[in-house]
Amino acid sequence: MLNKKIGFIGTGNMGSAMIGGLITKKTVAENQIFVSDRSDESLKRIQSNWSGVNCSTNNRTTVENSDIIILAVKPHIYSSLIEEIASFVDSSKIIITIAAGITIEQTEKMFGSDVKIIRTMPNTPALIGEGVTAYCCNSFISEDEIIQTLPVFESFGIVEKIEEKYFHAVIAVSGSSPAYVFMFIEAMADGAVLQGLPRAQAYRMASQAVLGSAKMVLETGRHPGELKDAVCSPGGTTIEAVATLEAEGMRSAVIKAMNDNVKKSKEMTNK
Repeated sequence: MLNKKIGFIGTGNMGSAMIGGLITKKTVAENQIFVSDRSDESLKRIQSNWSGVNCSTNNRTTVENSDIIILAVKPHIYSSLIEEIASFVDSSKIIITIAAGITIEQTEKMFGSDVKIIRTMPNTPALIGEGVTAYCCNSFISEDEIIQTLPVFESFGIVEKIEEKYFHAVIAVSGSSPAYVFMFIEAMADGAVLQGLPRAQAYRMASQAVLGSAKMVLETGRHPGELKDAVCSPGGTTIEAVATLEAEGMRSAVIKAMNDNVKKSKEMTNK
């Protein structure tokens, strides 16, 4: 168990997912987590799920009691939030950002002083310990501090260290992509329901097919195209469906969607 106090400012979908991941994996005890939010309703929701978590409407309380502080608020709130807490962040504390479109340099300028910053991009499957978190650090973070902080990210799933210049691509391929996958599962289930399969069974079977297929890629190390070819018997049902997906532009639609995602990420960064 990590001997650190973890603070969350903001309890939206991502913040809640990360809290859930930490507690489920027992990375820290519930009483080592400090949470602040302006919404009493949001805090009540957190405490109804995890009664031992320390909740407050005062961000200063979270900052002062935490070793690692996760800024789990929307990007447009970062500036005013950092202005509020900057004077309470000293050299002993590590700031973790999760906002799309905000660089380490921008965060440093908001604090206006030498602050230890780790920029991350997690995704919502963190809630069940199957997330992806990409990260990079500023120059004030030591290797030992990175090692000490990694268990926080590892409690949500896999962790990838990347150069900051690749963050736009990371947002498209893992940060936002659960939404694409949910749409795919929903579409497959709708197709099965159209053929008469009960909806609950359709969702279970489509979801398991996606889960199992993803695990095959990760665990076998084989190319996705090779695994696809193994399912496609000559003149069979699978290759018929694959041909239709190709004709309807499935690949190009996904690639275009990711390019548009990157474009939006760059626009947010340059504001």
